[in-house]
Amino acid sequence: MTDFSLRVEGISKRYGSGDTEVTAVSNISLTVSQGEIVLIMGPSGSGKTTLLLLLGALLKPTQGRISLDGLDLSSLAEKALPDIRLHQLGFVFQDFKLLSALSVLDNVAIVAELAGVNSKVARRKAASLLTELGLAERLNFLPEKLSGGEKQRVAIARALINEPRIILADEPTANLDSKIGLQIMRLLRRIAKEQGRSLIIVSHDQRIKDIADRVLWLEDGRFKDMVTMVTDPVCGMALEHEKATSAVWEGQAYYFCSEGCKHEFLANPVHFQTHQAALSLPSATHQEYPLG
Repeated sequence: MTDFSLRVEGISKRYGSGDTEVTAVSNISLTVSQGEIVLIMGPSGSGKTTLLLLLGALLKPTQGRISLDGLDLSSLAEKALPDIRLHQLGFVFQDFKLLSALSVLDNVAIVAELAGVNSKVARRKAASLLTELGLAERLNFLPEKLSGGEKQRVAIARALINEPRIILADEPTANLDSKIGLQIMRLLRRIAKEQGRSLIIVSHDQRIKDIADRVLWLEDGRFKDMVTMVTDPVCGMALEHEKATSAVWEGQAYYFCSEGCKHEFLANPVHFQTHQAALSLPSATHQEYPLG
């Protein structure tokens, strides 16, 4: 795999016009290197998912340029984009998006077949990849028979089957419990580093910050300086310190996304302290790059 970078230059995405115009992404610039893991965080409605769809060539920017290995994706005709998405980009969605009528094996193999791989070769490749991800005993299962973590591993295998340059993950821990979510993110990190694939994640889950090489904060469609963040010990949501509700227990302040989480914590604080400690990630080198 040749060296490459994803380069984003001053992209914006607007919907509507005049008084009803809404700017979802505003003048974003970004470069992602081969094998780099970039985590984009921000509150709900900040433009994270819109930005990911733009990077994945699922939306076209209103203005600006997105290039992959020197190829300007934003100027390509719409009919050329499916081939780029199929061969160069892999997608991992928060709700898995597996085809319910197909087996685990077929959910992965069909993506290779769409890329022109012979059916037998595609199935052999899919089986090998799924086995590597610990799903050898689940190849003939339907998605409804899988746990959430197993579904996400199938989604990862599907994203990897055509050996993409970039993996794009949209809230990959949102539908998983805390322990499984962290396992999945460690798995994605290992794959990206071992195979030299770039990984771009959008998430509000502050607990996965340590897997990233770079953490960016998106708010109101723009990259901004990293704000002081706290984590709700009950639901795990990342929160801006200034906007969180708080409570003090045994001399220590805790922060919450809602009164409901605060009351749940205060009913049994020891449980949440123990739970949080058990799920701590091993440290990984990463940097935060504040952008103006």
